[in-house]
Amino acid sequence: MAQRAVWLISREPGTPFCGTVRFSRRYPTVEKRAKVFNGASYVPIPEDGPFLKALLFELRLLDDDEDFIESRDSCSHINKTSVYGLLIGGGELWPVVAFLKNNMIYACVPLVEQTLSPHPPLISISGISQGFELLFGVQDFLSLSQKNDTELNTKLNQLPDLLLQACPFGTLLDANLQNSLDSINFASVTHSQKQPAWKVGTYKGKPQVSISITEKVKSMQYDKQDIADTWQVVGTVTCKCDLEGIMPNVTISLSLPTNGSPLQDILVHPCVTSLDSAILTSSSIDAMDDSAFSGPYKFPLTPPLESFNLCYYTSQVPVPPILGFYQMKEEEIQVKITVNLKLHESVKNNFEFCEAHIPFYNRGPITHVEYKVSFGQLEVFREKSSLVWIIGQKFPKSMEINLSGTVTFGAKSHEKQSFDEICIGGTAYLKLHFRILDYTLTGCYADQHSVQVFASGKPKISTHRKLISSDYYIWNSKAPAPVTYGSLLL
Repeated sequence: MAQRAVWLISREPGTPFCGTVRFSRRYPTVEKRAKVFNGASYVPIPEDGPFLKALLFELRLLDDDEDFIESRDSCSHINKTSVYGLLIGGGELWPVVAFLKNNMIYACVPLVEQTLSPHPPLISISGISQGFELLFGVQDFLSLSQKNDTELNTKLNQLPDLLLQACPFGTLLDANLQNSLDSINFASVTHSQKQPAWKVGTYKGKPQVSISITEKVKSMQYDKQDIADTWQVVGTVTCKCDLEGIMPNVTISLSLPTNGSPLQDILVHPCVTSLDSAILTSSSIDAMDDSAFSGPYKFPLTPPLESFNLCYYTSQVPVPPILGFYQMKEEEIQVKITVNLKLHESVKNNFEFCEAHIPFYNRGPITHVEYKVSFGQLEVFREKSSLVWIIGQKFPKSMEINLSGTVTFGAKSHEKQSFDEICIGGTAYLKLHFRILDYTLTGCYADQHSVQVFASGKPKISTHRKLISSDYYIWNSKAPAPVTYGSLLL
């Protein structure tokens, strides 16, 4: 959804050209995309003069336009959509969104991400609705409190800066241009510091910095001597910096406790201006030793206006947060299951939620369940052929819980035949779902007092962190050989 070009044209009957282009804006990056998408049907955006003449001709707004023209005026070409095709330079520029309001013609050319021959249905082109929204927003801005030509000229002069913020690179972010006007500091134009092209505006308001660390832990546990269990932590640090000024500078530091697991494979956002070489060279491919860099990890940066991912990282934690054992024995129409889960003593025992899902695909509906559970409660989802063990928000003081039982199935329906032999024998598994707030498995945290902000005003700094399970599987230890992680499509 983007626009290739935008025009504002004042209608002036009686003048040589019957109109004047008051404002135009082209987006070269979108134009390059149009050339690729449209292929042989691509027609380039013309100069203002040829476009003005072709548009006024199509809208029948030329003074000497009295003759009947078959291609434009026949009954088969009645236009009810305000979307036109302009004949320019031997080709047709389509689609052109245009309408006349108060002697001002508002026009734009949306990007069509496919070939234009034949014309695709208008409803399939999302850029058309975005183009109308943009033009209506410009119309509302120009008509608001407009009393004379001087005010109109003032607003037209403001449009380049407003569209830089409201429609950067041709993509509409906010159709209410008055909002953009309120947030733009026009005095910054005369500031000695030049605003970079990638930053589409400046922030005005209460300064604040928000930092959120989210770690996802993956695990494959088999409880077999010949197959090693695997686990990995992947972290994302997300930031939002609402700071006044053209180029505010911020330094964010990530720290680890004494026994924390070093961060590795760190990838940073382009706004980071410099990095310690030790941060860039820390890799999970290398063997871990006591000399591994363990922080603090400092990131000097010039933040963008929007929320962004400051960095990604991995870490080799010594143990998974929850150790599990799962065994399933198949006996005709029954299966016997045994589950043991143990929370590691170093992990925070305060979950937002914790559940164990045990699916039984490729079987009939669950008709009966006999079970014994040491903690939490078991729910049966018969239509989904699965059990859900709701553990809750805390493990007991022993940090260990057990579930055992027998599940009986009815006759298997032929309509539910599966293409994959999943959840049978070596492919039977238990999947853990949990989330712990204000905690990370590596111990990584952002200290509010270590955040340095070089901008006007003292910002409010907030930090958050959480640990989430992702692809956390415990496989049937009774089976001869489980499937590999890469073959699962869940």
